[in-house]
Amino acid sequence: MNNKQLQFLRVCGGIALVAALAGCATMGTVESKWGTFRADDGTQIFYRYWAGTASPRAAVQIVHGAAEHSGRYDRFAKVLVRHGYVVYADDHRGHGRTRVRSGKLGDAGPDAWNHFVTDEHQLTRLIRAKHPGIKLVMYGHSLGSFIAQDYITRYGHSVDAVLLSGTNYGPPPPPKLMKALNAAAQQAPLGPSAFWAGLFKDFNKPFSDKPGFDWLSRDKTEVQKYLKDPEAGFAFSNELVRDIFQGFVDMRDPKREANIPKALPIMVIEGSQDPVGGNLKGTQALLDRYHALGLTHVSHKFYEGARHELLNETNSDEVTRDVLDWMKTVT
Repeated sequence: MNNKQLQFLRVCGGIALVAALAGCATMGTVESKWGTFRADDGTQIFYRYWAGTASPRAAVQIVHGAAEHSGRYDRFAKVLVRHGYVVYADDHRGHGRTRVRSGKLGDAGPDAWNHFVTDEHQLTRLIRAKHPGIKLVMYGHSLGSFIAQDYITRYGHSVDAVLLSGTNYGPPPPPKLMKALNAAAQQAPLGPSAFWAGLFKDFNKPFSDKPGFDWLSRDKTEVQKYLKDPEAGFAFSNELVRDIFQGFVDMRDPKREANIPKALPIMVIEGSQDPVGGNLKGTQALLDRYHALGLTHVSHKFYEGARHELLNETNSDEVTRDVLDWMKTVT
């Protein structure tokens, strides 16, 4: 056996877990490419896509979280591509390359929440047009998971399965809070939201006595990457926060929730120490709600000790394997 054959066996034999996840048959590097589309209101929406084969087994549409961007899913997308998927992810309005109005991060323009949801539907239609006949899985994380929750009350039949990460369920925001958010949006629409900043501070309190983003992951290297990313961790405008919470009010309408297709496969993954999920209390409430609505294909996986960003956690390889295993069952 020559040296090249030995090296192949070492790599494909599982010495490197990344190689095992990627699959030895397709070890080439796949880089993302950029595309754009015009939203219904004329806004130019930027999206990335990762493609490694002309005949993918299925498509994955990633819906990213708050104060981040599509590029933070590059590692995960490359693993999916190596397993035969084609992957798309837009930058939401006011995020990444998709800038509106003032051009500042955190300014998503008027009626942002509804545009977030309809932009995703337009991206779904774009993916369907480019890859006719294959299944499409929507992967929503954090704020993206709530966009996906709303999405399936409007366009649930346009996707074949949904995975929600870093998510929860609760009653609609109370009128008193909405009144305060409306007042802030009217007084200083593009000013930084003190309420939103306060949420992030509260999220970090169980992990540090200082403000920060320790709540994202136990992996300090990944937290530092987030802190050093110039397109992550930025403030949200008062107007954007008001629009988000108004979206939460609207999406909790039982008549809207009744539109979710009963047989739609939904997978929920969550860290047990994720403050967004209320340390699983809010996440369990979402599962309970979906069961109460009569959904028949809802599953979940909780990860003990993990925090908010499961794809960037210390057990991210385990999470990625579980996601791939589930996706194979629905695609």
